Amino acid sequence: MALVNIQVKEAKPHATDYKMADGGGLYILIKRNGSKYWRFDYRFGGKRKTLALGVYPTVSLKDAREKLRKAKILLSNNQDPSEARKEEKRAKLMSNFEDVARQWWIHNKDTWTSDHAARVIKRLEDNAFNDLGHIPIDEITPKQVIATIRKIESRGALDVAKRVKQSIRTACRFAIQHGMATKNPASELDGIVKQRKVQHRASLPREELPQFLKDLDFYSNRGRFLTQQAIKFLILTFVRSGELRGARWSEFDYLDKVWRLPPERMKMNNEHIVPLSRQTLELLEQLKPLTGNYSLVFPSERQRDKPMSDNTMRRAIFKLGYDGNHTGKSKAVPHGFRATASSILNESGFNPDAIERQLAHKENNSVRAAYTYHARYLDERRQMMQWWADYLDTTRESGKVVPIFSMTTRC
Repeated sequence: MALVNIQVKEAKPHATDYKMADGGGLYILIKRNGSKYWRFDYRFGGKRKTLALGVYPTVSLKDAREKLRKAKILLSNNQDPSEARKEEKRAKLMSNFEDVARQWWIHNKDTWTSDHAARVIKRLEDNAFNDLGHIPIDEITPKQVIATIRKIESRGALDVAKRVKQSIRTACRFAIQHGMATKNPASELDGIVKQRKVQHRASLPREELPQFLKDLDFYSNRGRFLTQQAIKFLILTFVRSGELRGARWSEFDYLDKVWRLPPERMKMNNEHIVPLSRQTLELLEQLKPLTGNYSLVFPSERQRDKPMSDNTMRRAIFKLGYDGNHTGKSKAVPHGFRATASSILNESGFNPDAIERQLAHKENNSVRAAYTYHARYLDERRQMMQWWADYLDTTRESGKVVPIFSMTTRC
């Protein structure tokens, strides 16, 4: 017969341990010293097992029956309650925020580029673990997450604050999915990070392009030839600065006259094709005697296995007087030449979609993006890139702004 509370309460110790059954495999074990332990005997995988359900009176008869019910649900789903208990204990041992975040990072890092993975964990180490790392993941409050974000914001690092908040939210979601937490303290914090006023990169106005190209021709008199060529190459191809600095000789297909940038080096993680104009190919030929023995086209001056630094081209452009402090010259930065090229090509009448594809901007149409993404408008882009190189030559040689020709004039 099933037990009643008074039986359990008044059960006295005997000379040897004994059991009082409640039914369904549940019983209470009365020890010689008077201690009372709830137990559940069951079979799993052909073996007899016993699950400890707690100590009376901390665990009441009602509590023991509820634990029995949950154990039997696990058994009905072909799960061993004892192994589930061990897994729960393991999860609790690894449930502070830092441990969970590192598990989340390990779980995802193989799906990211190595550089991105390194940045993600470094941001958490530098900005979150000191404040949140020791706190059990299920005890972190939105207020604590906000305090961590505000501390990052106080340094003016708004982009870092946004990314740290995203990582915290995603790590907490991982914890919920793996039974280590029941709530996500960062799930309702969209918009909590202050917005920085958008500042567009300084781009060179079209009317200043002729003089800039002439100034650039004489840069090697005061700076490195490789830096000069890097800037010329950047203007000809209008790729992102990081994409140019990481260029490898192995990425260039001279037969097809294209530069194939692999997905791991692109912002949108898609292969990008840059058609090579005659002038760009000539520039590469000039560079071969200089860096052709290295893997990188534009290596660092000090470490040939490392790319040219991010500021090298910027400093060179400023040295030419395009730093915003010289009368008659606008400020220009490497990234700004993308806007200059885009503006001129759009005014010239080229297909805006082809221009956007050449700029490697995000494709908003997911179906269209999945369809031969990297090669879209390739024939148009070949013509466009040669026209652009010719336009630069004419602009530099004439020393004045070249009129924007119509498509019919060009073709």
